[in-house]
Amino acid sequence: MDDGQFMPTHHVGGAWNVTEQHVAPAIGLLAHAVEADHAARRTDRLQVARLSYDIWGTIPMDAVSVEITVLRPGRTIELVEARLCHDGRPAIVLRAWLTQAYDSATIAADNFPTLPLPETLSAWTPSSLWAGGFIASVEVRREQERPGRARCWVRSQLALIDGEPVSATARIMGLIDIANGLTPIASPADVAFPNLDLTAHFFRSPIGEWVGFDISVSSGPTGVGLTHSILHDESGPLGTLSQCLTVRPALKAHGRE
Repeated sequence: MDDGQFMPTHHVGGAWNVTEQHVAPAIGLLAHAVEADHAARRTDRLQVARLSYDIWGTIPMDAVSVEITVLRPGRTIELVEARLCHDGRPAIVLRAWLTQAYDSATIAADNFPTLPLPETLSAWTPSSLWAGGFIASVEVRREQERPGRARCWVRSQLALIDGEPVSATARIMGLIDIANGLTPIASPADVAFPNLDLTAHFFRSPIGEWVGFDISVSSGPTGVGLTHSILHDESGPLGTLSQCLTVRPALKAHGRE
């Protein structure tokens, strides 16, 4: 980072187009920016409850900047917007709900199915299906039931931002966009299915280095799809993830134009 600008490394190279940035690291960067801005503004820390991203367009392998706006200030609840821009053009817009923490331990519960731990699943090389530096930088374990239905774990040994510590939430947010490519229902050589958005809801903060996905992919008859995941860490479920897809059969151009 230099003067508010963030430069990608080759580990950020995209899967649909290696000359563009994969949106996953940028999504993590925006989550970190929201948390850093919040910490700088107030000492009574709120917690992340929802992170909802709209992907406006592709991002070249070039410097980007981040802008933060508090849309709805409050003592116990805030709505914050973060924009990642390239050359003045918004590429990703995040709206984050932050909420006050309360002691709800006596009624803590989840009703999601369990996920096999990472060490019980087989290693899978996503670079066998996808190009790009980001995909090559992650470690994946996968148990695929069928195309479009799988249980997976993902981690990376790389820092989200060089020389800057980030929270566990920001770190996993820099990985979870990969869910859309972990068990596709069709080959990306034949069908383009980039996601237009990404929304993560959390009912607790993540811990540990692995993020787990219980993934179901669906596609309708008119070019719209959905990748839905239950998110896990090694302690159990922690939230959900949804990605709206534009499904484009037999197209060579895989962008979001």
